[in-house]
Amino acid sequence: MAKATLLLPARSRFPAGTLPAPVATALGRAERSLGTAGESAQLRRHFRVQPAEWSAAALTRQTDAGDAAGSFWLRADPANIVPDMQGARLMASAETLRLEPVDVEALLPALQPLFAGFGYQLDAPTPSRWYLRLPEDTPLPAFAAPEIVLGDDLFPHLPDGDNGRQWRSLMTEAQVVLHQHPWNAQRVADGKRAVNSLWFWGAGRLPDSVSTSHAQVRSRDALLQGLATLAGVRLGGEQTVDALVDLRQLRSLEQLTRDAILPLLDAIGRGELAELQLDFEDGASYRIRRGQRWQFWKKPVSSLLDE
Repeated sequence: MAKATLLLPARSRFPAGTLPAPVATALGRAERSLGTAGESAQLRRHFRVQPAEWSAAALTRQTDAGDAAGSFWLRADPANIVPDMQGARLMASAETLRLEPVDVEALLPALQPLFAGFGYQLDAPTPSRWYLRLPEDTPLPAFAAPEIVLGDDLFPHLPDGDNGRQWRSLMTEAQVVLHQHPWNAQRVADGKRAVNSLWFWGAGRLPDSVSTSHAQVRSRDALLQGLATLAGVRLGGEQTVDALVDLRQLRSLEQLTRDAILPLLDAIGRGELAELQLDFEDGASYRIRRGQRWQFWKKPVSSLLDE
């Protein structure tokens, strides 16, 4: 019998609200656990990767272009940085800039010579995700993922050390090129954010192996799709097998309970689904099974944050 796992954002991302009685009861009787918080830890609960340190750049490149194998990759995502009294802040990058192919056609050729001089190949198989193909022996500093930096002061997150100096310089030179580009003036005139910087992150190669207990993954996320592809599981389609369903974009408690949880609880009640797992990015997990309906002594939860 099939199982379903919902991959969800941190519980704090949902507004406070009363849970429907069937959901409150099911969560109160569910098997609960608390694991490590964070996007990487959440995905590692569902995928076993060797070597253990995976590369977001290589995995998303495989999704976007299918040519990641055998090369060393670094994301060089288009970004918007806004100066403030203390320095500057990353306000948008990659998908949040909502770029179109015409943006890539205008901006990418102006940046490519800057990186070609170092032997780095810059391209953009999709408008939102830009990549550098690097020589295998390229020494790199530690880069921060954009979700960690977004909205924060840039300075503590910039790469440091001798290797970091080169990449800070490349970022500055890219900012000069983009600041002077007339296409950005047109974007601003159209009410859009300027692409005034690049954000480097996610360096590495494809993992040697990826495995998962799920038979199907349903997600629009390029990283999750890359993991699923390498694990050899089906992407999308009807949920008729053990499936991992990515709902991390949800922010509506009503939509989560009405459209996702309640129909699956009904399927458990009818004997069509063996188990439902809710996996939140903050590490909280609930496993719901049909036999738990007899555990009358367990009280319903009052909210998602009820421990």
